[in-house]
Amino acid sequence: MKKLNLGVIGSGMGRTILRINGRDDFQTEVRSICDIDANKLSKMQDEFQIEHVTTDWKELTQRDDLDIIGVFSPDHLHFEMIKGALEAGKHVIVTKPMVISLAEAMETVRLVRKHQRKLLVGQTRRFESLRMAAKEFYDTGKLGTPLMAQATYYHDMRTVFDRTPWRYEHPKDFLYGGACHPIDELRWFLGDVDEVSAMATRSIDPRYPSNKEANFMLNLRFKNGAIARVLNAQGVIDTPKAHRKSAWSGFAICGDKGTLVGAGDGYYVRYEEDGEVHDLKLPGTPVGIDFDGKEDSGHVRAAMRYVQEMEHCILNDSTPSVNEIDGAKCTSVSEAAWESIRTGRNVKVFNEFEELEASVGDSPA
Repeated sequence: MKKLNLGVIGSGMGRTILRINGRDDFQTEVRSICDIDANKLSKMQDEFQIEHVTTDWKELTQRDDLDIIGVFSPDHLHFEMIKGALEAGKHVIVTKPMVISLAEAMETVRLVRKHQRKLLVGQTRRFESLRMAAKEFYDTGKLGTPLMAQATYYHDMRTVFDRTPWRYEHPKDFLYGGACHPIDELRWFLGDVDEVSAMATRSIDPRYPSNKEANFMLNLRFKNGAIARVLNAQGVIDTPKAHRKSAWSGFAICGDKGTLVGAGDGYYVRYEEDGEVHDLKLPGTPVGIDFDGKEDSGHVRAAMRYVQEMEHCILNDSTPSVNEIDGAKCTSVSEAAWESIRTGRNVKVFNEFEELEASVGDSPA
């Protein structure tokens, strides 16, 4: 079977994808990579046997031999690169967040439909084995009707700023690029968010603009009636070691028949059925917290899974599980949260992306 050819833009998170080359369990091969650092490109080309490298992302999207473009650039560049790839007839994998405004989200949905390509958002939490097992259990209905939930994302960004200064120079909007992790995870379980109320506070890092918030608390009401809290802290001192794994990316959901809670070493469930109480620890491999590029560290394994899903969707003409609609709805929650922060009011979330016309037209400002 002919391999699908992938071009990767960005060598940060994008580097995780390069490990698929030479593996028999993939129908996809990385043929081209793009980065602004020519020396880094040369080293990666030798290490992973990449045919073509370039510092010009537009050159990469125009290559006739590529089927898929992987967008792993800084957040504010995503939309332009997605658009360029789709207009060149390529399928797209894009790391989270898909885009960083409602206007860009609406335009992305239109572009995917216009060019009839597939787009997958690399929301790594959906591709981690522990969380996949949690969702599989939730779908059995044994928790009953969902009542409330919470999802957290702590990350002391100071060492990350050292490696990626664009995050404070641009700067990164952590409500789109950080809170999208817990927002998307909650949407995965509970469906569309109806309204949001939110508050925010500053970062502890003096490099991050003092007039721009980096820590957020969101209260969400879902269309199914459930409520949830998102705590997204990107400008704080790291959590204590004993609690880091559970606080860093914690999750819990309560139904009227049971509760599921994620801890550092696994996901635990207690539920009642036929008058009996059941306690379970769900299967799955604990996720590494360093994401240092080792074979089984969290982001590498998750990224490999979503590359495999994309190749399956292309070869079988199916829809990615985290597609442009999911990416758009996640962005829309963040946009509503910003409006709530500015106004101090509850804000309704725009969810009508399925109703957008396929033709590219004017988007809201």
